[in-house]
Amino acid sequence: MKNFFTFLLLVFSLSCLAQKAEIMTFEQLEARYLKGSQDTLYVLNFWATWCVPCVKELPFFEKSKNDFKDMPVEIILVSLDFEKQIESRLNPFIVKKNLKSKVIFLDAPGEHIWIPKVNEHWSGAIPATLMVNPKTGCSTFYEQEFTQEELSNQITNNLKPCKN
Repeated sequence: MKNFFTFLLLVFSLSCLAQKAEIMTFEQLEARYLKGSQDTLYVLNFWATWCVPCVKELPFFEKSKNDFKDMPVEIILVSLDFEKQIESRLNPFIVKKNLKSKVIFLDAPGEHIWIPKVNEHWSGAIPATLMVNPKTGCSTFYEQEFTQEELSNQITNNLKPCKN
């Protein structure tokens, strides 16, 4: 009986470790992923749980995380969901979809200020993806939905040396 309770405690503890969205301001996101000297291709996908095309392409980002795991690539899913729905909608969505990529909730009011910092041509529509290597300064922005093949091809292209 003691072993049974130990087992239940372990299962409960592991369920509490399920991934949750990390809350981050735009300044924190910018400092960690857009600036600096990291020689990594950061693939930042801007999405929301209420955006049907965004949700449709999430499995492609998850597959790419696995496909490029031995390369300097990091997939980051930047949620633009509503702050009041983090616990009621976003975090349960992450668990339900078993997302393994890093999920960030962007706590950044004033979209008119931070959207042009991501890309000056971004209208603000989602899904949108920024692929950036802070060390080289190379970046490419996509305001579109991806297929698996398109996403893989663009990641591969962005791993090549760029011309600034």
